[in-house]
Amino acid sequence: MGVISFTGVKVFSTTLARDRENMGENITKWLKENSSLDIVDKIVTQSSDKEFHCLTITLFYRHKAA
Repeated sequence: MGVISFTGVKVFSTTLARDRENMGENITKWLKENSSLDIVDKIVTQSSDKEFHCLTITLFYRHKAA
């Protein structure tokens, strides 16, 4: 497997249920506002303890070639 090169990282993370429900819309909005970027990889992380559930989506990107 080759190395994936990227120039930036965007992290979306929340512990609030209301914000988790809206996370997809927030990511879609960010992608539309940053259409000059190519997403080259992503990591979805979920963690929890007795009280909180945290969802994190990390996007790795690079600028599209001109």
